[in-house]
Amino acid sequence: MGILNKRAVEAAMAERPTPDIRTGDVVEIKLEVPENRRRVSIYKGIVMSKQNAGIHTTIRIRRIIAGIGVEIVFPVYSPNIKEIKVVAHRKVRRARLYYLRDKLPRFSTFK
Repeated sequence: MGILNKRAVEAAMAERPTPDIRTGDVVEIKLEVPENRRRVSIYKGIVMSKQNAGIHTTIRIRRIIAGIGVEIVFPVYSPNIKEIKVVAHRKVRRARLYYLRDKLPRFSTFK
């Protein structure tokens, strides 16, 4: 299974290269939304955590929408994700930034 998982990751990386994403990065994800026609929506947020699981690797992104904190889990190697771009990096001392849920919204906001 490990060999199959490694091959699947290599095939996904050949199709669309993925940057080195770490906790604390501010990332911009271009996601293809399957509606009437395939439109691309841009989701920008801070990476709260990363789950390494081979082809099933996920990242949890947090952003503030209309004053309310929203978290979405994205599979990194999903075919619906067209591009992942690291906009900035924040210095963090933790592997999981779940404490941002209890902080003021300004800590999850970025420019």
